[in-house]
Amino acid sequence: MPNIIELKNINKIYGEKTPNPTQVIFDLNLSFEASTFNSIIGQSGSGKSTLLNILGTLDKATSGDVFINQKDTQKMSKNQVSKLRNETIGFIFQFHYLLPEFTALENVLLPYRISKKPITKEVMDRALELLEIVGLTKVKDNLAVNMSGGQQQRVAIARSLINNPKIILADEPTGNLDSDTTEQVYELLRKINETYKTTFIIITHDRHIAEKADRIIEIKDGRINLDIKK
Repeated sequence: MPNIIELKNINKIYGEKTPNPTQVIFDLNLSFEASTFNSIIGQSGSGKSTLLNILGTLDKATSGDVFINQKDTQKMSKNQVSKLRNETIGFIFQFHYLLPEFTALENVLLPYRISKKPITKEVMDRALELLEIVGLTKVKDNLAVNMSGGQQQRVAIARSLINNPKIILADEPTGNLDSDTTEQVYELLRKINETYKTTFIIITHDRHIAEKADRIIEIKDGRINLDIKK
């Protein structure tokens, strides 16, 4: 499989021009093959969330190169990076960030409304298909505020897939859920990975969940401490 993401000699320094700069990523090299299911683990402050933000082009490395689909994002303009991110990457966070006054279906369609793209029949059919995949067809017209935590997170997963991204980056996607719901959500992510060949990179504190991935990467003090492929 070709690499869909490559990081080359990545360093991240906060406050670079201040008297006390803080380096959180050190000369890191890492790549991810297309269609794989990966987990990143590490203690708080290890640099894993910073790494995920760099992978998702939400933050820029101080030095080094970030290739997404063989495109060097470090050499692209902000608008070019934004376009690439919107077309290529979906995000799932610990908190679902749904609009409570919107229905499940309206929340899934939100990325299209924000980008002011038309909601065509094809887009609507995809939204309904995604809600079926995440098991929410019967509650598609329920307001987000009236849904359980597990249902809300499944809506967020469907929303992250509406633009058919090649990559999903997830930051503690089950951090607010109980153990049974956590298992259900991860089974769902696996199903999506297998169905759509979407590349998953998931940050988690839960080693039990991390071990379900095809690859476990441990970050310690801004460096790769462990990299196991099954």
